[in-house]
Order: sequence, then structure tokens, then C-alpha cells
Amino acid sequence: MQELTHFIGGKHVKGTSGRFADVFNPATGEVQARVPLASRAELDAAVANAAAAQPGWAATNPQRRARVMMEFVRLLNRDMDKLAEALSREHGKTFPDAKGDIQRGLEVVEFCIGAPHLLKGEYTDGAGPGIDIYSMRQALGVVAGITPFNFPAMIPMWKFAPAIACGNAFILKPSERDPSVPLMLAELMIEAGLPAGILNVVNGDKEAVDAILDNETVQAVGFVGSTPIAQYIYARGCANGKRVQCFGGAKNHMIVMPDADMDQAADALVGAGYGAAGERCMAISVALPVGEKTADALIEKLVPRIEKLKIAPYTAGNDVDYGPLVTAEAKKRVLGLVESGILLRRPASLRPGDARDGHLQTGDLRPRALDRAG
Repeated sequence: MQELTHFIGGKHVKGTSGRFADVFNPATGEVQARVPLASRAELDAAVANAAAAQPGWAATNPQRRARVMMEFVRLLNRDMDKLAEALSREHGKTFPDAKGDIQRGLEVVEFCIGAPHLLKGEYTDGAGPGIDIYSMRQALGVVAGITPFNFPAMIPMWKFAPAIACGNAFILKPSERDPSVPLMLAELMIEAGLPAGILNVVNGDKEAVDAILDNETVQAVGFVGSTPIAQYIYARGCANGKRVQCFGGAKNHMIVMPDADMDQAADALVGAGYGAAGERCMAISVALPVGEKTADALIEKLVPRIEKLKIAPYTAGNDVDYGPLVTAEAKKRVLGLVESGILLRRPASLRPGDARDGHLQTGDLRPRALDRAG
């Protein structure tokens, strides 16, 4: 079994807390690796390492920082398949979806190549009698990102690439469910020419998160995840005087109007609802057809598409529509939500154990899609 590490000071560092989390293969349920869970002391040491490296990086002119990003883009393209395979193996995404995860992060890195222009200040001559005004853009110092399991490449790059291009050092705390790709990205940043200590990856759970939020050296925190955790991080980080940016619990609703193109609506609903097994904020949580006729027309288009979906591990090829959920616990939760939805739509006269229970007749549920899709 592989034993993963942290990445601090430009090298892999074994955990010393004695605590580990299992990293599963979602397709088989087998444990394929162990990831160390950092203690507060380990996190603080990573921050101290970053703080020592950051002044020299901030003093590096933006053009040179941009060149590191340019080389990083080249390396991402070089290792695209390797990164995607590791991502699929730990997350469960199909191989094309995993490559899309990386590509969407890469596009932000490409944007950061424009840092020399984006970081320009302003100067106003004669803003008032004897008054000139100028502005300067300066790095904050050490900043941190706490990122989720569902986009282990894209969201870390969304966080660390802009921060590093602006002259900051970055502490990345990725999800302990699929930590290999963030570690690989840190390796590539070093290969691209980033000084050691500017990007440190610290694996961990709530103890590491709290250490980030409480560490006085960390000036800003970015988070993506559930709403309750976003509220917790925002409150604790702000209470400690940090700049905090949180994206929590994104959900999408789809309204289908009577004059909608039903083929297009059905394709969009299937793509959004089933892509990446629904483990993403672009998933459609609620689809609301306006009127019974619209619902029936949508269902007529929707059900055959759902029945044709192919579910398989990423190793089955590129024609797979989606793979397994990330863990057995995630599957159990989704099944519970599906069952709760069915129960809510069940007539009061229909109870578990009823002769019809398990095969509801048309008219038992509205809309009728649940008769076949459930």
C-alpha cells in the first residue's frame, strides 16, 4: 500500500502526527493508499517554511513569476494523462472528465501568465490642489486554500496560481479523499522553477484546518465546500483578522418552460445531473417543468436517455458516462436521498409492505419520471 506525504520546502515530508486516513479506489472500495493527517505543529512548521521563502519570491519581478507559470502550463500538458489517471483512480471520475478537471485549472494558470499587466498600479497627477494619487499592488505574504474532493486539480489551481503569481506563498490543504494530484501539482511547480517553500501541501482534517485559521502568519484563506463548513471557516477566519473567501453548497435549479426545446433540455439535464456522478456544484439539484404537459414531454425525452447511460470504472474506456461515487459513505447518502424523495411522493395510502410497494403504478407519483427512473 502506498503511503503518501506532505510536500513542504520543495520536497516530500513524512507525517509525524501518527494519524492517517485511508484513500480508497472508488471502483473497488479497496484501500489503495494512506495519507498523513497533519498536527497543528506540522501545519505551523509548513507556514513558517513558507514565510521564510515568501519575501524573496515577492521581490522577484512579475515577469519572472509569469515565466514560471508558462513553464507550469507546458508541464501540465506534458503530464496530462498521468495526472488524469491518478485523479480518476482516487476520485472515480471518467478519464475524459478527469482531463477536463485539469484543463479548467490550467486555463486559470494561463490567465495568471498575464500577471505583469494585471498587477500594475495607478497614478493620478493633480487629483486635487497639490495632490497626486498613486496605488500599488503588493503581496499579502502567506495565504492558504482549503479545497474539496470533487475537483482535486481544478480548484487547487484556481487558488494557488493567482496567489503565487501575485508574489504570495501558498499553503494548500487538499481533501484527504484524493490527495495525490495536489502533491503531483506541487512537484510540477518546483520543476517549473518555483522556489521551494512557495507552494506547500499539507494533508489533514479539521485539526489542520483550525491551525490554518488560527495561525497569525496566514493572511488570507480561500475555501470551497459545504455550506456549514464554509460558515465555520468564514466566522473563525474573520475573527482572527484574516481575509476569507468561501464558496459553500452551490446548487442549481433548472426551470423548463412550455416552449423549451425538449431535446436540448433533456440533454442539458442529463449532462448536469449525471456527469461526474452528480458530485459537483454544476449538478442540477431541482428540475421544475412548468405545467403537466411540459413535465410529460420532458419525461418522454429524459427517461430513454437515462436508461442508456453507461456506468463503469474509468478503466472501461472513454465511452463511460460516469463512474462510481467517491466513497461507500457517499453512495449510502445518495441512496438515502433518493429513497427520501420517493417516500415524499408516495400517497399516504401506500405504505412499505403494500402489495404495490416496489412497483408504483402510473399516477402514483407525479411527475411520472419517478415511476421508471426510481
